[in-house]
Amino acid sequence: MSSGEASSSQPSIVSKAKEYVELHDQVENSLGLLDSLEGFLATFQTDLTNVSGQISNLQERSKEIDGRLKARKKIQKPLSSLLNDLAISPTLAETILDTDVGEQWLTVIPDLEHRLSTLNARKRVKAARDLAEVAEGLRIVAATKMRSFFFAVIQPIKASMNTNMQVLQTSVLIKYRSLYEFLQNFAEDVAKEIQRTYVIAARVYYETGFRRYTRSLGWIKSRVPAKADLIAAVDSTASFAADDAQLQCSKIDGPAVVPAYLGEDKAYKEPIESLLRSMLLVLMDNATAEYTFLASFFAPPPKVAPVFEPQSAALFPAEDREMRRVSANTDDVNTPLPGHERFSTGSSEARDRNDALSKEEEAALASTWKQILEPTLAYCQTFATSVLEPSPPITSLLIMIRIIENVLAEVQTRGCAPLEGWLFGLRMQFWPVFQKMMSEHISSLSKLNESSAGGYFRRGNVVTDANVKTIIARYCSIFSSFVSLTETEEETVVFNNLLKLRQEVTALVVGQAKRLNDPLKTANYQSNSYELALQTLSKGQLAMTHPKAQAELAYWREREEESRRRLLSAARPTT
Repeated sequence: MSSGEASSSQPSIVSKAKEYVELHDQVENSLGLLDSLEGFLATFQTDLTNVSGQISNLQERSKEIDGRLKARKKIQKPLSSLLNDLAISPTLAETILDTDVGEQWLTVIPDLEHRLSTLNARKRVKAARDLAEVAEGLRIVAATKMRSFFFAVIQPIKASMNTNMQVLQTSVLIKYRSLYEFLQNFAEDVAKEIQRTYVIAARVYYETGFRRYTRSLGWIKSRVPAKADLIAAVDSTASFAADDAQLQCSKIDGPAVVPAYLGEDKAYKEPIESLLRSMLLVLMDNATAEYTFLASFFAPPPKVAPVFEPQSAALFPAEDREMRRVSANTDDVNTPLPGHERFSTGSSEARDRNDALSKEEEAALASTWKQILEPTLAYCQTFATSVLEPSPPITSLLIMIRIIENVLAEVQTRGCAPLEGWLFGLRMQFWPVFQKMMSEHISSLSKLNESSAGGYFRRGNVVTDANVKTIIARYCSIFSSFVSLTETEEETVVFNNLLKLRQEVTALVVGQAKRLNDPLKTANYQSNSYELALQTLSKGQLAMTHPKAQAELAYWREREEESRRRLLSAARPTT
């Protein structure tokens, strides 16, 4: 290159030197920035690694927290249930502490009972131990108030014979049965004290009522002498026939019972069998109702609350139920004592309840019942014994035996074992008297036959045809009444005695006929006598469908036909 060209390019480089310097600086700056960026990236990588590790830790903690949450959810319901069982609500505490016993307690006390049971079962739980003292305080307050409440309920029984025992039992005591169950479970001494108080009050109540009722029946009995005459007492004017009203006294569903106030009516009279029936029905209704109440109220607390309801009154007429009660009060025998409707011992609930009792519990129940009714049974026993002194007419006696047996069957249906035993003893007391009296009737006829054959009887009295007719009529009346009172033909005591009595009546007719000393008159007399027996039996109240009735008619018909054949034979002229 020429010197001219060289000098011309030099200014060109110099002029751009600044640009090159600036470019160099920019390159240096870029290199510095790249070095800084490299350092930042290196630091970022480290930080990123640290963050990733923290995220992993957070994920692990999240899983741990989630597991703990699931575990707590599992125990949430049991824990909530435990707290609900243990916690005593302010309403429960305020009701027990600030109110008297009433209907609201019927829901509060079972709640308290549940919580007391739960606290007792959860003694290892601290919360249960902390609440135990509070619950115990509420238990003591509740037991104290309920003791006063039940004493106040029982007090009217002691105070007045006008107290309606049936209403008090069904409308008050049975209504608050759950409160008494609470006392049985958590205040046993208080429960026993209430039971003793009730037993004493009820004992006096029934004793006073039945003493006055049997006394009133005794006054009525004294107005109607019921001395029995023997069938062979020819001079007696006593009637041996029993009318339909008397026969109805052998049934439970018969006439109304005799109210106590009629004892003061000196003109009022009633057959002896009606008086005994009235006493037995009043005793049956009161005693069986009391037994059912005791079984429902004082029995050990059942797993399921007991059912206690008045029984349907279909068995007896409505107008009779109110009279079938003890009639007396503290001052005046004219005021009826409200008695008992029958409770549902025949219902499935009551039967299940009785079946659930153990032998020990049944024995305790029977003992409590006897403590209450023992004086009552003594008064009833005294009156029942009095109807046998002097001995009543034989038909009346059998009527009384039948009502005893029917009441016994009804008591067995109602499930009152203690009264059943007492009635069985009463039945055993009456049957020997019946046998003794039948033996006396048979013996009297036998003696009459012997004296007739010898030509004398009792101070030389001779048996007349009218006497024989009277005895036949008496026998037919006795037989008809006995058949009406006896449903089956297996009653050996009744029908064996009737058979012996019939044999003596037949012997009396035969002996009286032989005194005529004429075969024709003898046969005619026997035929007429047997015909009289047939007619009397046919006209009476004889149950024609009874097997013994058919056999009896056949017997007298056969005797009459046999006598008629002898009569025809005796009347036929001899050749």
